[in-house]
Amino acid sequence: MFEGYTQGTIDFLWGLRLNNERPWFLAHKEEFINEVDRPTRELAAQLTREMTGAFPKLGLELKVSRIYRDARRLFGRGPYKDHLWFSLRKPGEHDGCIPCFWFEVAADRYGYGMGCWDVPPVTMAKLRARIDRDPKPVEKLARAVNRRGEFELDGQEYKRPKGDPGPLLSPWYNRRQISFSRACNCEGIFFTPELAGQVLEGWKSLVPQYKFLCALPGDPEPDHI
Repeated sequence: MFEGYTQGTIDFLWGLRLNNERPWFLAHKEEFINEVDRPTRELAAQLTREMTGAFPKLGLELKVSRIYRDARRLFGRGPYKDHLWFSLRKPGEHDGCIPCFWFEVAADRYGYGMGCWDVPPVTMAKLRARIDRDPKPVEKLARAVNRRGEFELDGQEYKRPKGDPGPLLSPWYNRRQISFSRACNCEGIFFTPELAGQVLEGWKSLVPQYKFLCALPGDPEPDHI
């Protein structure tokens, strides 16, 4: 059962950010296991039980990131990530194309939300076609997110807008990717078991938006992409 993170979590992640090298990590590996990896896996397991119990038909599976960076993609960075994340998603070969519920912890913040980061252009074209055809269902989803006030619409925008369906839906219409995220300071609830409940309720509120994004690839091909 998740009991909350500790000051040791923050201290280790700051230390790793400033000393991203193998000798330092090996000297502090027990701290990583006890203060970062173990509570993150406990939180992930608890949220997985709760979400799959509440929404069994979504077919969600847990994926926890490794602290080690891919040696082929260091690009001058250290061998370790300075953050840890996990996600709940349907299994698939191209994870970035699939909407997921996610949580991330870093030295100076934690965050959670739902979305996808490597969306094929045709999927976003289908989103625009859906809005052009019948904007009311998407307006309902957008208003629900805005009314709750917990998450910000996120994702890279097109340099040249694709159109203007109005102030409510224009942010949805003109993005290359789409996600809903919340970033928080590592304080207060971060150190308590209640963090699990906060993330769970946030994720649950995004289930309608998740189902909508999952359905987009099955839409008919738009006339113009």
